[in-house]
Order: sequence, then structure tokens, then C-alpha cells
Amino acid sequence: MLPDLYPELQFQTSRSSGPGGQNVNKVESKVEVRLNIQTSQILTDEQKQKLFQRLASQLSTQGELIITAQQSRSQLTNKEQAVKKLYAVLEKAFREPRVRKATKPTKASTQERLQSKRLASERKASRSRKNWEE
Repeated sequence: MLPDLYPELQFQTSRSSGPGGQNVNKVESKVEVRLNIQTSQILTDEQKQKLFQRLASQLSTQGELIITAQQSRSQLTNKEQAVKKLYAVLEKAFREPRVRKATKPTKASTQERLQSKRLASERKASRSRKNWEE
């Protein structure tokens, strides 16, 4: 289960490029949520390491995870969506990937593959020139 990170979240608003008509030009409805993983007091060192490894491509140079939401006209709705997105990203990062079980090809699939190779070989062999002198 994820710890409550709400006290460490930083919110920043800006003008959205989403729907809203004239409202878009006046109201800052886009919400950006930032979580600084390096300076977090709530996350353990082990959790921080996991996040740095698994979210390396999504982190800023300062070690911040930045999530934006601008779907709605409402700043409050966008704020809620951004927090939900953030928690979803963190949950996915903390979830251990399933271990792949190695499987062998079935006998039938092997036979089918070899049969198709034989047919292809025969088809190509039949294209070659025949020696008519014999």
C-alpha cells in the first residue's frame, strides 16, 4: 500500500490548452503535480531506489516526478485527476513484475514447422533446371 504523499506534493497551475472557449484564455485550469523523490521524508530509501530505477525516463533532472492534467475546465477536477494519475504511476512502479515461465514448443508445432520447411524446400528445388541429357 502506498503511503499518503499528499503533504509532499507541490501543485502548480497554468493555462490549459484543452476545452473551454474563452474560459481557456482567462482561467488557469491546467494542474501540474510534482513529487520530489530525492527530498521525500515519507518514502523509504528502498522505495526511492525502486522509483529511480523504474521511473528514470519520467523523472526531471532534479529527481521530480511531474504529472499534468488538463482534461477538464475545472481546476479542482484536474487536480484530482493529476493526483490519481500520480498514485497510479507510483503503484505501477512499486508492483513487482511477473516472472516469465520458460516454455518449450509443443511437439505438434515443431512438426508443423518442419513440414512447412520441407514443403518450401521442395518448392524451391522444383524451380531448378533439370538435367535433360540423362
